[in-house]
Amino acid sequence: MNVKRTATIVVIGGAFAAWLYAAATSGNRDRLQPFEIQPPAIDRRGDELAAEIARLHERLRPSVTPRQPGRDLFSFVSPAAGPAPASNTPAAPIDSPIVRPAPPALKLSGIAEDVTPDGLVRTAILSGSGDLFVAKEGDTVAERYRIVKISADVVELEDLTEGTTVRLALK
Repeated sequence: MNVKRTATIVVIGGAFAAWLYAAATSGNRDRLQPFEIQPPAIDRRGDELAAEIARLHERLRPSVTPRQPGRDLFSFVSPAAGPAPASNTPAAPIDSPIVRPAPPALKLSGIAEDVTPDGLVRTAILSGSGDLFVAKEGDTVAERYRIVKISADVVELEDLTEGTTVRLALK
């Protein structure tokens, strides 16, 4: 039994030594190609983006100084010309510009609806000049406007001083 045990140990030990020797000295090393690590696609796109940013920064820097540095952009000088020919037609009178009234300093903040036995009654909520106005049709607002009509999203105001009609809409 001693011989069998010794023979088994020698065979297993020899196989282990051969396996270790083969792993340590491979004969295929000179036939292997060098392995190149390819950068991920995101890195390539980042490099392309960095190159484009650098190119655009270069474009932003002026490379040539302006030719007319003394030019004043805020003054107009007409080119030298001969005297203008005299005209026999009289100059047309200049009409005074049409003065339009300033829009009201009111803003439509909301519209409330109440259902009554007489029908639907709407109330306009207006804000302006630091005040809040709650008014129905026919009421006077800010001592200048009278509410003519209140619809679902528009209020018509009559300017009592000028007689014009102004429409305010919900935004």
